[in-house]
Amino acid sequence: MNDTQTRRDFLRTGSIAGIGAIGVAGGLSTASAQRSASGVVGSPDAAVSIASGNGLQAVDRAVKRIRDGSDPVLGIVEGVGIVEADPNDMTVGYGGLPNERGVVQLDSSVMHGPTHKAGSVACIENIMHPAAVALKVLQTTDHVMIVGKGAYEFARAHGFPHEELLTERAREAWLRWKYKQSDRDDWLDPDQRDWDPAGEKVGLSVGDAGMEEPIPFTYGTIHCAAVNTSGDVSACTTTSGLSYKIPGRVGDSPIVGAGMYVDNEIGSAGATGRGEAVIQSCGSFAIVQAMGTGMSPTEACLHVLGQIVKNSKRQKRLMRDAKRPNFNVIVYALRKDGEHGSAAMFPGARYAVADGQGARHEPCASLFD
Repeated sequence: MNDTQTRRDFLRTGSIAGIGAIGVAGGLSTASAQRSASGVVGSPDAAVSIASGNGLQAVDRAVKRIRDGSDPVLGIVEGVGIVEADPNDMTVGYGGLPNERGVVQLDSSVMHGPTHKAGSVACIENIMHPAAVALKVLQTTDHVMIVGKGAYEFARAHGFPHEELLTERAREAWLRWKYKQSDRDDWLDPDQRDWDPAGEKVGLSVGDAGMEEPIPFTYGTIHCAAVNTSGDVSACTTTSGLSYKIPGRVGDSPIVGAGMYVDNEIGSAGATGRGEAVIQSCGSFAIVQAMGTGMSPTEACLHVLGQIVKNSKRQKRLMRDAKRPNFNVIVYALRKDGEHGSAAMFPGARYAVADGQGARHEPCASLFD
């Protein structure tokens, strides 16, 4: 898909999508009305949850909790907690890649559609489940965002245990990153050393010892949203953030309207990928607003990705050529009638879905071929 095709397709589909605008904003869209007519709305199978590609277990858990009678916000926070606690997922929580000082700092936001209330934490350390802490902010305070030491102390006050989040695997990745940063510092690159990585043998090639593995790098995030049988929507985004970031850096994930947003009259949206680009385009808010004008979830996602590219063209270092960015963003949208979609800058991405057909992956649309 090229830029010209994308704009033409939007013009062609805009009038069709516009027919459903009033239905979506006011309650049931055409798709929702069809589900109601078939007797699906109001049944347990009407619950839907979507997430980023690493959220297959999360959506499965969220839908199960909703079917058991839980509020969607409780289901999604429990769902993303599975990923936050997984040491093998280096994008979120325990095992997440650290900042440039080797410290894991986490961000998260949660929003509850029926009350239009949000909770958020940023730069929180030594707490494995930032999404659950963000939920506590939503539930127990008049604030939206708590950051840094204050977020840690808030979590401890609510009984969250102090935990070391830097796993051995993440620590080794961070050290490889440090070693490779420059040949003008005091950190010896692998090919400059006389000793093996453990400092036990002289003359062993460090490359032979496995230190030449690729350095992991991630924007690191999981987004998850869900809607119940009543059409109530909630969403959550949680992350360890940009790998090796400047300490204190905050991405889009804990920012309401950037990495996550909910309007219970329309639906929800979230984002993963380059957070700075999403923040500067108010990505999730823009997607929900686009759905409110009648765009389908996928159309809204593609539309906002196009806006992100347009805005990024003003910074030449962010573009690989005149049209395409040198970064990726993946966005997700869930409408209150259960219709969902996702889009990435480039092909090959997928997202997780759970509904009456079970939990599965589906392909994301792409802005570029």
